[in-house]
Amino acid sequence: MPTYARARLLTEDDKRYRAYVDGFKLQRKNTKAIRPPRQRDLFGGQAEAALRQWLGERLELDERRIVEYEERRNRQAFVKYRELDALVVDERSIWVFEIKASRTASALRRAVGQLRETQEILRLLRHHVHITVLLVDTGIPATAAEVDALMASERPPPRRPELLSEVLEAVPELTPIATLDERSQDDGVIDVLRFSVDDIIAIAGAENLSLDWAADDEVPDEPAEPRPASSLYASSGGDEPQPDDDDDNPLAAALRKAGLR
Repeated sequence: MPTYARARLLTEDDKRYRAYVDGFKLQRKNTKAIRPPRQRDLFGGQAEAALRQWLGERLELDERRIVEYEERRNRQAFVKYRELDALVVDERSIWVFEIKASRTASALRRAVGQLRETQEILRLLRHHVHITVLLVDTGIPATAAEVDALMASERPPPRRPELLSEVLEAVPELTPIATLDERSQDDGVIDVLRFSVDDIIAIAGAENLSLDWAADDEVPDEPAEPRPASSLYASSGGDEPQPDDDDDNPLAAALRKAGLR
């Protein structure tokens, strides 16, 4: 198991971080081009920006959204970077926000491990680290009947999708809340505040969002290009993408956040 050390929070213009991003851009020049971003991919980034603005109107967000840290494994230490979607820092605690747009409830289940790693790293800076997921529901089936209809359609997903209620029941540490004021003070709890697409439209305006998803569904799923083995970047958003989870692709998120897509 890895251990972590030397954590520090940075702004996006930190020289060490920018040097890493520039190096990553050079690596990208020597790899094959990946498919253009889908409308859902673009919407995910737009929803993140909209919710960061929404949070900023309610809370005093810290500008230092990049965490630099050492990951120590087998007597070796590697410097890594992890971008946080939003955070609030005070003298005693850090409140981390993970903004996730997805049409699969399973994305929450997969996010838990990475969020716990983020929590462990940030505990090097503050004793209490609270986590809230802002889940933008872009088409998670709401009922078992909807799942049955989806599986009986002409293009069913490779696996039966989970209902949000099923994931929340299976992972008790994921706790739904209706407002930010309801967030738990227990570090063992990961709060989940759900937003609909209409909520994001109300915040950002339809004219500022990529909402034409019909064409996306006509393009066959392709395996995502893996990150280079030497990459020092770690996204806070999840593990390896699944075939039916293209809108929750951590590689796409990492590239978007690094300004490479």
